[in-house]
Amino acid sequence: MKIKIIAIGKLKEKYLKDAVSEYQKRLSRFTQLEIVELPDEKAPENISEQEQLIVMKKEADKILQKIPDQSMLILLDVQGKPMTSEAFAKTIENYTIAGKSSFCVVIGGSLGIHDSLKKRAELLLSMSKMTFPHQLARVIILEQLYRAFKIINNETYHK
Repeated sequence: MKIKIIAIGKLKEKYLKDAVSEYQKRLSRFTQLEIVELPDEKAPENISEQEQLIVMKKEADKILQKIPDQSMLILLDVQGKPMTSEAFAKTIENYTIAGKSSFCVVIGGSLGIHDSLKKRAELLLSMSKMTFPHQLARVIILEQLYRAFKIINNETYHK
């Protein structure tokens, strides 16, 4: 199985880079993981709604170019479906049983996700009703992927 995480923006903080590195190491037992960082589009402070759509479209176009054709797309979105860790694990397991061996998880930019990207996604996933910085969202989804593989393989993991 292959998982590609595509994220708008770069990690700057050492503690977040260390956490990502730790989960990459843990996940290597279960999957081939690739993380692709794409630069965020520059946006003015007082951005209009039209300018916001343009920025989101540019970011979506960059992301779409990085998604392999046969990949199942999981898009992190505030309006997405909330799931427990067990339900997320079951979703991954079900897609794998159905023949999906490549997954892409997308973490969009700070302005949100353009509709063109949402239309391509098989799953819009909400991690919480709370708002997280995009850099922290990367660590959280890596932890949840690791937890999902532990659940799928009937291995213990702290609750």
